[in-house]
Amino acid sequence: MSMPAVQASMPFTAEDLRQRFETRKDEPGTGVEFGDHLLNPDIVQLMEDRDAREAAVLVPVVDRAEGASVILTERSRSLRKHSGQIAFPGGSVDPEDASVEAAALREAREEIDLAARHVEILGRLPRYLTTTGFRITPVVAIVAPGFKLKANPDEVADIFETPLSFLMNAANHRRASRAFGGVERHFYEMPHGERYIWGVTAGILRTLYERYYA
Repeated sequence: MSMPAVQASMPFTAEDLRQRFETRKDEPGTGVEFGDHLLNPDIVQLMEDRDAREAAVLVPVVDRAEGASVILTERSRSLRKHSGQIAFPGGSVDPEDASVEAAALREAREEIDLAARHVEILGRLPRYLTTTGFRITPVVAIVAPGFKLKANPDEVADIFETPLSFLMNAANHRRASRAFGGVERHFYEMPHGERYIWGVTAGILRTLYERYYA
């Protein structure tokens, strides 16, 4: 089913997003995996050969009267991997997690103290494959105002919100590349003010755009 293209006057609200999820209902088993391999087709075999670990992230869209925004975090610089990068709350799916939704909610509580009572799950985006050996399921949710967040200093250096209108505007999606281990890799970036949103986080946001706004 085709979706309307993003327009400057489009109401980027939580209710509009809810309607988009209700309108587009994919048949089970027909989802296409997104990920780093779409911009880097040469690494498909590498990614298939890895024992991918299941992970989940919460894509928390806040229902603001002035327009929806997305909660993002800056990872602690003390972390061994991806330190200082912009990310969604999330992590590995544990054996005791009942579902990827439960894992995403648990991680959001652990990282930024977001209580589940404020969260309305809308649905999942296609799983996102990474070159670091993760198969990430993004869980999109609407967050009602009134919450109080607190960063877990072991994992999160800062918490902030970015307007959904900016993130769902294709004009702000730039393709970039960088050499990692001597190999050129391509990715999306969405710089917003002093925040440099790129890599997997930008890729997941691009997936949300392509599935529901493009």
